[in-house]
Amino acid sequence: MKRNILIISIMIISLIAVSCSKDYLNTTPSGSTSTETIFKTTGEAALAVNGLGKLMTMQHLQAQGFNGEGTVKMYYGNYQGKHFTVNMPGWAVIINSDYFRNLDDIYDYYPWYYYYSITGNANTVILNIDKALGTDSEKKYIKAQALSYRSYAFMMLSQLYCLRWSDSNGGASLGLVLRTDASDGDKERSTLAETYKKIYDDLDEAITLFTQSGIHRNNKLNYVMDIEVAYAIYARAALNRQDYTKAQEMAVKARNGYDLMSVADYKAGFSNPNQEWIWSAWGSSDETLYYFSYFAYIAYNSSSSAVKNSPKCISKELFDKIPDTDIRKSLFFNPADYNEPYNASTGQYTNSTVMEAGRAKGTNPSANIYAYMQFKIKCNDQPGVGHMNIFRSSEMYLIEAEAKYFLKDANGAQNALIALNKTSGRDTAYTCTKTGDELLNEIKNYRGLELWGEGFDWFDVKRWGDSMERKSFAAGGSFISDLAVSFGSQEKNKWTWFIPSKEINYNKLAKQNIYD
Repeated sequence: MKRNILIISIMIISLIAVSCSKDYLNTTPSGSTSTETIFKTTGEAALAVNGLGKLMTMQHLQAQGFNGEGTVKMYYGNYQGKHFTVNMPGWAVIINSDYFRNLDDIYDYYPWYYYYSITGNANTVILNIDKALGTDSEKKYIKAQALSYRSYAFMMLSQLYCLRWSDSNGGASLGLVLRTDASDGDKERSTLAETYKKIYDDLDEAITLFTQSGIHRNNKLNYVMDIEVAYAIYARAALNRQDYTKAQEMAVKARNGYDLMSVADYKAGFSNPNQEWIWSAWGSSDETLYYFSYFAYIAYNSSSSAVKNSPKCISKELFDKIPDTDIRKSLFFNPADYNEPYNASTGQYTNSTVMEAGRAKGTNPSANIYAYMQFKIKCNDQPGVGHMNIFRSSEMYLIEAEAKYFLKDANGAQNALIALNKTSGRDTAYTCTKTGDELLNEIKNYRGLELWGEGFDWFDVKRWGDSMERKSFAAGGSFISDLAVSFGSQEKNKWTWFIPSKEINYNKLAKQNIYD
């Protein structure tokens, strides 16, 4: 097709309603299979809609590290955040948010390409499923899934390429190119308000269709889109839009049936779905992306050089805020446990006692050990195999807490935090009586801790309109000097990525978003 920025081949994945992981790579691109064949029956169409999930865990653009959703989590959510540290001075231009205007660069282009690949393929399902042979229930369930995928992609794109809602003049600023049909010609960008309306409309329709279908996934198939996933997308989108009534409503619905995980599950490595996971991306040893995968960049036990040389760490400032009674504190390497010095510029240890302590926690025998390095996320197989979480009920509690704070329901916000932290067993000594700014800071701190490493950091700081402040080791923090930067919410194009040149050059009606 002439417009590969938006549309790539539908992936026909033998996945739905089966548990055999080998079938998950049984693919046939639409280049050799006609649309009429793909959507001849609902059974075949079900394979197509699950191909959307495959897009989230496959290599893209034939470039190392561009691995679907994991790349967005690592490069855009983690690396650029304020609580995620790593000794990678060569990545300073990315980590310090200095690439927003590089509209010809792959880092600017990748999310646009990736998420419009999802929307383009979702459109194909939405436009063709009604013609398939099968029951109305099956058609509704498949269409609901495709609508949910499209809304998720639009939501993620809006966070990257559009202004935060608080700067958008009530949504009047530039939004996305809302391609929802099979056309690939020139099309103007919507407003941000119109973008969120489309996300809401898609989710409203999806929820109606999920309900009418009467079909619910087997929760062993955690990678399959379902009604609670649609609620979770809705909750996150509404929070981004500062629609707090809708956000708290949808967060409660999304976590229904997904109880918070046990302490044992919390310490198990975040690489396999458990009772708390609402939606995840599939990952198994016979479908590995090897050194391209999300886990090969973050898992503390990975054999990849990206982990062995530069393990990922929590910021000292956030770590110091974790109570000693909180089990999550044990998921990071605590310098206070060892009376041994580390490099005052990088945080790296060379002492043999500390190195052995790191090995005992499961690191690769040749891995470097750093102060505050993470032991939260591990891989199931080498160099980076694991199931990648996208939505957990913990996030829904945090959305509820934040929404209720802004709805002036301090008691409701406090109770959501208590449920997340105390009732769950993560910190049995936890309590919360804070109000006002202290309560909001409490919510922010626990979002930083609970969701650390899962790709939220930069997105949260942008959404709140907070400044980026990172302290070097010399200043009492834990960032190397190249990454110890500070800048405000109105700097750097208001944290908004430029629309890539590939879109601007092709689509003559698309406008660029220049804000400073």
